[in-house]
Amino acid sequence: MARKTAKPKVTPCEPCKGTGEVSRTVHVGRKRRDVGQQTGICLNCLGSGEIPADD
Repeated sequence: MARKTAKPKVTPCEPCKGTGEVSRTVHVGRKRRDVGQQTGICLNCLGSGEIPADD
């Protein structure tokens, strides 16, 4: 009989709150005006949404 292994507990990433994406303000011009927001992958978890392992 095969033994089932327990799934590891997943903790969501703090900066992206588990979504894998973060928003950044876009600046243009010499005075660095704010023109909107742009989303990109979270550099802390690299888009996975989970806290990286402490290997």
